[in-house]
Amino acid sequence: MPELRDRTTLRLGGPAERWVRATTEAELTAALVEADTAGEPVLVLGGGSNLVVADGGFQGTVVEVATTGAEIDADDGPSCGGAMVTVAAGESWDDVVALAVERGWIGIEALSGIPGSVGATPIQNVGAYGQEVSQTVARVRVWDRTLRGVRTFAAADCHFGYRTSRFKADPGRHVVLSVTFQLRQGDLGAPVEYAELARALGIELGQRAPLTAVRESVLALRGGKGMVLDPADHDTWSAGSFFTNPVIDPETVPDGAPAWPQPDGRVKTSAAWLIERAGFAKGYGAGNVALSGKHTLALTNRGGATTDELLALAREVRDGVAERFGIVLVNEPVLVGCEL
Repeated sequence: MPELRDRTTLRLGGPAERWVRATTEAELTAALVEADTAGEPVLVLGGGSNLVVADGGFQGTVVEVATTGAEIDADDGPSCGGAMVTVAAGESWDDVVALAVERGWIGIEALSGIPGSVGATPIQNVGAYGQEVSQTVARVRVWDRTLRGVRTFAAADCHFGYRTSRFKADPGRHVVLSVTFQLRQGDLGAPVEYAELARALGIELGQRAPLTAVRESVLALRGGKGMVLDPADHDTWSAGSFFTNPVIDPETVPDGAPAWPQPDGRVKTSAAWLIERAGFAKGYGAGNVALSGKHTLALTNRGGATTDELLALAREVRDGVAERFGIVLVNEPVLVGCEL
């Protein structure tokens, strides 16, 4: 029986009572129906990049989504307007981004290097470097565990927001089967809306750069922050950004903190800025867990760590920021069998 620590990017988590690896949609839905009928708890596992699993493991059935395949509706060429690409939930997300860049499909190039599976991307509304997956999602097919049937949600019905969606808001109900992306065609990526990426590309905000250059620059930037998986580098033994950037009222933004206006009138500020100014520098920690030496938002397993140790560090950081600024940071990864 696989241990969850062997299937998560944090390399943490104990065993499961039962493990099913589903390589087809039929196997996936059958495993879900069987577990639900028996009243067993279910953990749907994709790439394991956004999970913090308890040391005691999972008391139920792990259903590993290992489905593959893609349907492509596109006529490549200079006159082509775009592509509709439907991808199985178990496919590697970064493989899809690499294919899009290779084929000249625009809209997800800045999401290069993000670990995990395609099925996880709409749940979290994955985003980085000025792009969010919701900008290109056309529809999401799911297995509804309550109605016990397949449903398809158009993008407008997914209730996408900052690192959230209707699927995240109703956890456990919808298991993603496939995602359809609508991507434009061309040689240049979407206008760059992230200052750090624009600087790396040597362009102004709002300008465009070749798709391949955007992907290479993003991979380099992520690599410099320990955000590209490397088994030999403990700075990458993480769940990525552990805390989301807080969205708060404008009058509560600390002096000097970044503030990005949001559609609802609030502003988003930087969790990394708050963490550093609260006294937690890169590399903070001792023993088996620490903040990444490259990025304060990543909590890392330095080898031999336990989930309890990681959560203790997370609480220390969260409580330190709350005491200093009155802002409570919220964890981004899903906690399984444990609490923060």
